[in-house]
Amino acid sequence: MKKTDTKRQVTEAIAACQDKKAEEITILELEKNSGAFTDYFVVCSGTNPRQIQAIADEVELRLKRDGLYPAHIEGYRQAEWVLLDYVDFVVHVFAEKTRRYYQLERLWKSAKRLEPADLKTPTRRATQKRPPTAAPKRKRA
Repeated sequence: MKKTDTKRQVTEAIAACQDKKAEEITILELEKNSGAFTDYFVVCSGTNPRQIQAIADEVELRLKRDGLYPAHIEGYRQAEWVLLDYVDFVVHVFAEKTRRYYQLERLWKSAKRLEPADLKTPTRRATQKRPPTAAPKRKRA
């Protein structure tokens, strides 16, 4: 998959998390030589099991609209740590207590932390088309 497609999909997953009021959204870009099995982690927290499941549901729904299905989902029933594996990126939705316990950000401290704006690919400026200038009218004799 193209890097730009992955970034767009990660951005969509983040938007889904934000829409469901996920807290402490963190994006980690994992280094190629770190032994990581994916390119990005999206890590966020929910305040209760229903919200955690709602966040996971929204991520899955939005990415399905884009034609992307998770390779694997874990922890949905318990809703303490829901993992949505999209191969090129993984979305982790934690309960606050579970997130503090596992500390993924510390475990993957070599990863680069990104902001959602960092994932947006620069768009080329559209060249503004100027209206054709009319040739000066000639006076007829």
